[in-house]
Amino acid sequence: MNGKGKKMVIRKGQKKTGRLKIGDNWNAITIIALSQNNPLKAIAEFVENSIDAKAKNITIVRGRKKGKNFLKISDDGNGIPKNSGGQPDFKYVATHICDSVKKRLKKEGVEGIQGEFGIGLLSFWTVGKNLELRCCGNDEKVYQMKMESGKPGYKIITSRALVAFSGTELVVTDLLSGLRQLSGEKIQRYLASELRDRIRQGGVEVRILDRFTRKEYLVEPRKYSGQLIYHKSILCEPLGEVYAEIYLNDPRQENQISLYRSGTRVLPSVCVLDIFNKEPWLSQYFQGILDAPFLQLTPGTRDGVIHDDRLKAFADALGPLEYELNKIVEQQKKQQDEAANRNILKTVQRALQDAILSLPDEEYDWFDVYTKGKGPRVNRPADVKPYAVEDIVSMGQDGSLNDKKEDKGQKQFFEYAGPLHRVKIVPASCTISVGQEKVFTAVCRDKSNRTVDDGLKFQWKVLEGSGRLSNHNNEMTTFAAPEEPELCRLGLTVSQYATASFEAETIITVTDQVIPEVKAQGALKKGLPGYTLQKAPGELWRSKYDRDKNIVIVNSGHRDFIYSSRQKSRKVRYICSLYIKELVLANFLELNREDLLERMIEVSLYAEEALK
Repeated sequence: MNGKGKKMVIRKGQKKTGRLKIGDNWNAITIIALSQNNPLKAIAEFVENSIDAKAKNITIVRGRKKGKNFLKISDDGNGIPKNSGGQPDFKYVATHICDSVKKRLKKEGVEGIQGEFGIGLLSFWTVGKNLELRCCGNDEKVYQMKMESGKPGYKIITSRALVAFSGTELVVTDLLSGLRQLSGEKIQRYLASELRDRIRQGGVEVRILDRFTRKEYLVEPRKYSGQLIYHKSILCEPLGEVYAEIYLNDPRQENQISLYRSGTRVLPSVCVLDIFNKEPWLSQYFQGILDAPFLQLTPGTRDGVIHDDRLKAFADALGPLEYELNKIVEQQKKQQDEAANRNILKTVQRALQDAILSLPDEEYDWFDVYTKGKGPRVNRPADVKPYAVEDIVSMGQDGSLNDKKEDKGQKQFFEYAGPLHRVKIVPASCTISVGQEKVFTAVCRDKSNRTVDDGLKFQWKVLEGSGRLSNHNNEMTTFAAPEEPELCRLGLTVSQYATASFEAETIITVTDQVIPEVKAQGALKKGLPGYTLQKAPGELWRSKYDRDKNIVIVNSGHRDFIYSSRQKSRKVRYICSLYIKELVLANFLELNREDLLERMIEVSLYAEEALK
């Protein structure tokens, strides 16, 4: 059928088969020359040509001459292959596009050569307007080929030179205006990754002289960070071997495993390929390389892979490696979750400590709380793994705060307290009988929550009510309640070395009779509990308290836990709420539902303040 819906008639004697031909040779050359989309990749191809020529020293110069920017690459390699007359065969280079001499050399058994398409030289079009390629002949004369982008001709001349040189010199002049930011440092970083193994295996020294910034750079093969966990070859029958070099690192977005072919980078990340767009390649835990010398590349840009049977065989050969890396990712995530849970528990425990210190001790005398190294310890059963250790402060019977560590020798620098940052009164609220006395203590902290002692001046005063204070200028004061019930407010102002002052208040409820709190026998007296996770999806309970093990069990399969885990601060508040619920239920067994809710709201108020 033709375009108008009519049947096409093949006349007798007309050929039914044929061979594809290029209709416009120059248009084809133009398309090939402009197919390179990255000028850094073009520079890397020039350097690779030098490495293929067995060069040991390569110098890249970025500068300006006669008002035009230029880029020069010189080496001490074997140079351009000679013709029968002993001269560099520039004519073959210019007239055999897509027919690389390197392809012929590979067939002859020459190893260590990367090029094969015969189009690398044309990529100068994406760097500058003019190309000059110089090389010495056997007669020690310097021959030079000139090409200009956008024009089909080439010119070979004899260049004047005082001294003959070995190797090749390539100069691209009149660089494109869009390459102004192409600094020597950028070229260094790119070549260090792009030609990592080619430079390392070939023992090549690549130097960059940037005359604009007057700096010199040495291209050193990229070194990966982290722990080397995999370093060996993987058999991929019948194509050959895949070299894998994998490093384990902390999860970061820049962690990628690059795809190489024979030492030259093809893709910065294998995840660009759909067949590798999965775990563990997406996990961001790993850096390193996968080098598969048998892959077919897209000739124009050389930053793509043909999705053929070779690629599938390559991916299949990596199956065991994927399994091992996924196991490592699972272990790393588990360890990170445990570390996060330890940090959450410490945060929640500190918040509850502050809340308990702020609440009336006659109502919230929940725990036998001791400082580190003092008092009894609770022995946890071996089958329970707490996510944190207790770091608890306590208040003595006289109202003084026991927040002093055991003497462990001379203090380190970070153990000294900084400037005063906040002040609070302990307790922050309380209820006492008429005519009774109560001791209040000033707690002074720096920004890192360390106790501040030096240079403090205290000023206590009764802001509201008719109670009396025993003293006004010490760290502790005794409040004497009036003979009539009322609500009193006690204020404190603390300054350090006559600098900025900080204020705090406490509320005192004076009543004619304090009803003793009724508690069930066996209320918590073990110290703040730890917590652990138990995955119970589909079950409605959010948490429960194991009294024997003194641990709060959190249902990590509950929808509320899953929702809270999406944000760290939300997860901390959720765990804190569960803690408060379990502690209130365990310590106020005889209260009705309304009173239990009142207690939970009261503890939550002070704990939320400490979480900020």
